[in-house]
Amino acid sequence: MVQFSGGCLCGAIRYEVDAEPKRIANCHCDDCRKATGAAYATNIFVDEAAVVVTQGAPKSFNHTADSGNTMTKQFCDNCGSQLFGFSSGGSGLKSVKVGSIDDASFVQPGLNLFLKHAAPFTQIDRSITSFDGMPE
Repeated sequence: MVQFSGGCLCGAIRYEVDAEPKRIANCHCDDCRKATGAAYATNIFVDEAAVVVTQGAPKSFNHTADSGNTMTKQFCDNCGSQLFGFSSGGSGLKSVKVGSIDDASFVQPGLNLFLKHAAPFTQIDRSITSFDGMPE
């Protein structure tokens, strides 16, 4: 079992997770790039119930993904830090943004997603499984 904690930049929101990651992925989709302001987002997917917010309450923003599913992004409404995300088609999984984790030294991505949208300057780790889009 992996235990980790994290929070937003201003400290208003804190969380704890006690779960084995289902997958860890670098996502290069346009939504992740725009939402994070980075070349890609690294996400840890865990059972939704394993994510416990211990301080504050994230605000949510919903949008429609390429798949047609409703995507929910959760963030601090004070500093804007992205913390979590989940999909209406996600089967009870929640993604945790690796940038919000206090000590992410355990993180080893196993997938690259949406490489067809990767910024041309991004160095891609070709030693892990990669997809041009979202795998079935």
